[in-house]
Amino acid sequence: MKRKTGSGPSKPAHPRLRVLLGERIAIGPGKAALLEAIARYGSISAAARANSMSYRRAWNLVDTMNKCFITPLVVTSAGGQHGGGASLTDLGREALTSYQAMEIKAARAVAREFEAFQRFLAAPEKPPADD
Repeated sequence: MKRKTGSGPSKPAHPRLRVLLGERIAIGPGKAALLEAIARYGSISAAARANSMSYRRAWNLVDTMNKCFITPLVVTSAGGQHGGGASLTDLGREALTSYQAMEIKAARAVAREFEAFQRFLAAPEKPPADD
């Protein structure tokens, strides 16, 4: 049986950067997407929905990030008549921008090697057909 290999320039595979603090991921693609959504929606619950995750999962990611940085990246305000909210701190905005710049640089730095590496990857699965 012949092994399937990936082909074509539209492959969904791509390298991603994660910043580790000990064993914890201080920030990575999922946490960056969550920060972007918190900035956009002003709410952890709305950001969780936008990223297809539970509120608990989003809160745990925010808690981990807040513990990994010198000051919190996200602050929350208590509920009330108009409900609570969440926003990025100055450090949160700075860390997100810096992370995004590092991701771009990292992808460029490994582009040639990654192009060769893709031959080891299986072909992506096709999405299920709608009935």
